[in-house]
Amino acid sequence: MTEIREAVRQRYASAALDMARGDVACCGPECCGPADSGVTCAAEYAAEDVTAIGMDPRVSLGCGNPLLLADLQAGQRVLDLGSGAGLDVLLSARRVAPGGHAYGLDMTDEMLAVANNNKDKAGISNATFLKGTIEDIPLPGSSVDVVISNCVINLAEDKRAVLAEAFRVLVPGGRLAVSDMVEISPLPSPVKSALDTWAGCIAGTIPVDEYRQLLTDVGFQSVDIDVSREYAPAPFEGKIASAAVRATKPGPGAGSR
Repeated sequence: MTEIREAVRQRYASAALDMARGDVACCGPECCGPADSGVTCAAEYAAEDVTAIGMDPRVSLGCGNPLLLADLQAGQRVLDLGSGAGLDVLLSARRVAPGGHAYGLDMTDEMLAVANNNKDKAGISNATFLKGTIEDIPLPGSSVDVVISNCVINLAEDKRAVLAEAFRVLVPGGRLAVSDMVEISPLPSPVKSALDTWAGCIAGTIPVDEYRQLLTDVGFQSVDIDVSREYAPAPFEGKIASAAVRATKPGPGAGSR
């Protein structure tokens, strides 16, 4: 395990332990905006949706709501890369029912335990949480209709591998719908190499043009990246932003069951 991956794992293992104790908080100003900005991860989710699965939206460690991008339909199979406490997976499972299934992938045992506990409490049967890394997805090729993710791809060292794996597991015509952080102004070299800023959704960000090129290089078409909000704690103001990322795997219309 690389130093960066271990730093990320430790940060989110700690967050999971906090959740297990009943402490819920967003990931902080790195991804959700300053406390006085009025911008929070929780605000991205409709209260009635979250209430329906018995979860507190503050367990989201993301930077947006990929379900607003995904347009999920009954019968589809959806995969969440870096599923954390399971919020997006369980909401997806409700949307693809009947007949569909939602998978969550996470490398952190502590998060998987929290997610499975949330699944049991919600009484949702069409969701499965898998252990693994987003660079090596433990699913066969052409097995899901939609891949989502919420502020996780920026944490990976090898983003090309992540996007290539997302492409591999999508059916022809399948869609990628991701909320992520991007770099909009160059960050200082010491920041880009610091483990705490990698784990904090800052150092691992890449420019929009580089993100778009990686998606194209691995085979995606109809790539669209919309920078939606600029926010970061000092001294990173004006340097990173959240973005909505959409792309499609070539082929016929996205399959569904």
